[in-house]
Amino acid sequence: MDVLSDLLHRAHATDALVRQLVQRPPWSMTFADPPPLTMVATLGGHASLRLDGATPVHLGAGDIALVKATGHTIADDPATPPQVVIRGAKKYPVGGGAAGEVTPRAPRTYGDGEPGATTMLRGAYELHGVVAGRLLDMLPPLAVVPAGPRTRGALELLAAEVARDEPGQDAVLRRLLDLVLVLALRAWCARPGAALPAWYRALADAGIGEALRLMHAEPAHRWTVAELAARAGLSRAAFAARFTSLVGEPPLTYLTGWRMTLAADLLRDSPPRTSGVRAAKPPARGEAPADRVTVAAVARAVGYEDPFAFSVAFKRVHGASPSDWRRGEENVTPR
Repeated sequence: MDVLSDLLHRAHATDALVRQLVQRPPWSMTFADPPPLTMVATLGGHASLRLDGATPVHLGAGDIALVKATGHTIADDPATPPQVVIRGAKKYPVGGGAAGEVTPRAPRTYGDGEPGATTMLRGAYELHGVVAGRLLDMLPPLAVVPAGPRTRGALELLAAEVARDEPGQDAVLRRLLDLVLVLALRAWCARPGAALPAWYRALADAGIGEALRLMHAEPAHRWTVAELAARAGLSRAAFAARFTSLVGEPPLTYLTGWRMTLAADLLRDSPPRTSGVRAAKPPARGEAPADRVTVAAVARAVGYEDPFAFSVAFKRVHGASPSDWRRGEENVTPR
């Protein structure tokens, strides 16, 4: 599995909802408590999207906007005042009035559906954990991907499926939404002069990209610089220098940071004792895990036989001991 796919998998980006919005001008709706990542695509007509306190951007047919955990307003025109505020599944009219459930006019489809309406797709991703931070670091608060031949075909297929209600439909929609997300991320990262994380830029190098893939695929393996260099087809010295130049830190420093990212989510998720790293799944909100893994087991899962050495490394990266982190008592923002 390549590095980007690994991040998407571990951040649980497949846990998503997709909805179709059909609105006839004038219209304007504010999403007050959006999830960590929202995808908005204009299928027909045009729209204006504005982050709270920012300048509106125009979305033409086929354009895709990726929004990071920020309140935003979507409208037919920047001058149209907000008409409703949406929090969760409830619609609050601007200026007062009772909240109402958002009622679909067809499966996963909301709005009036009159002629001249703008049709949009909105996908909401409930990303999870510290791993999600690495994925979201690839994006600014708002990233607009112009319409293109590769994204257009995926959007058309998603639009054709979103209003159907057949067996397995949720699985189909989530996979299609994943496809649109990955294509949009690729397109955004391929822009000339794109400001991207160093690790993403390093993936283009065959040897360093292979080393990154190996560290993500087998974080518990006792990697050495010499072994990684051999797998990358480089001498030890050449590999260490090239990795540091492209990624911005030495190979084993990167590996430690990645292991501590995984450990942070394992400690919070507390999967059953029989589960591995990839099986990590958060408990339901407000529920305590039924069978927590020990700190020693988490240490072994990320390549540490000595729990004390693991605790020292974890505190250095996250600013809290593993036990304090598990209790939600960290003191600093995770890296």
